[in-house]
Amino acid sequence: MMMLPRKRSDFNLWDQMFSDPFFTEERENKFMKTDIKEKKDKYIIDMDLPGYEKENIKIEINNGYLIVNAKTSHHEDEKEEGKYVKKERFVGECSRSFYVGEEVTEDDIKASFKNGTLKIEVPKKEEPKNIPEKKYIPIDD
Repeated sequence: MMMLPRKRSDFNLWDQMFSDPFFTEERENKFMKTDIKEKKDKYIIDMDLPGYEKENIKIEINNGYLIVNAKTSHHEDEKEEGKYVKKERFVGECSRSFYVGEEVTEDDIKASFKNGTLKIEVPKKEEPKNIPEKKYIPIDD
């Protein structure tokens, strides 16, 4: 059996592999951290999107869901030599969705983007009152 000397005392492949987010319980969305505040007549959604450009953020309503898509990319200078030892900044697309009700339309929603925070105001709308009452079928003996 051949033993290889460890060059770095803090390197342990087993620990490093299981510290990967895939194996940990932290499966929360690390991107697009969101706070939702309820007020009397609306909801306010504050979403962190640091490093994103306003032009790369899209908000839509689809079947009662408010969907926020954002994408970012870093164009690396290929002339620069060297390799990354660690890379933690996200590059790509991410998305979040929230059910806001089918009565809410695009015209009802206000959005702004400042200092890496997307602020969305969604009015509270009452669901239609003509929802049919549940009817039960009797079971005979």
